[in-house]
Amino acid sequence: MVTNFVSEKAKLGKNVKIWHFAYVGDNAEIGDNVKIGSLAHVDYNVKIGDNTMIEGMVYIPPLSRIGKNVFIGPAAALTNDPYPASKKMIGVTIEDGAVIGSRAVIKAGVTIGKNSVVAMGAVVIKDVPANTVVVGVPAKIKYSREEYDKKKKGWEDS
Repeated sequence: MVTNFVSEKAKLGKNVKIWHFAYVGDNAEIGDNVKIGSLAHVDYNVKIGDNTMIEGMVYIPPLSRIGKNVFIGPAAALTNDPYPASKKMIGVTIEDGAVIGSRAVIKAGVTIGKNSVVAMGAVVIKDVPANTVVVGVPAKIKYSREEYDKKKKGWEDS
């Protein structure tokens, strides 16, 4: 019984964990210590850096570039076609240390800056600067990553 599909043309780093019913396409490059959740779809020509966690039901289209130490929450969707159905596509770039919340949608061609946070359910239609938190539809800057980390610590310590 086949529980997931990983292309023979995909390059997997050390200690990669791919859960049930996930898909990894041709020429995907997956770094070390990456986790890919159940029902996730990592399409062809995708690059994912070390220590990244991709939760279940995430869609990562062709041409996407994901950095190191990134977290992508359940059912987030990246896109690669700004004018469907077009013959010309462009991927999404998520830089090192970024956090993408559950069910966020990121428009084709957008860059999510280093250490930035996209809130759950946000719809990102333009680039997100480094070290910022964006929320809403369309996503707008809410506060800094530093403030986010303080809130997170307060929550964890309570």
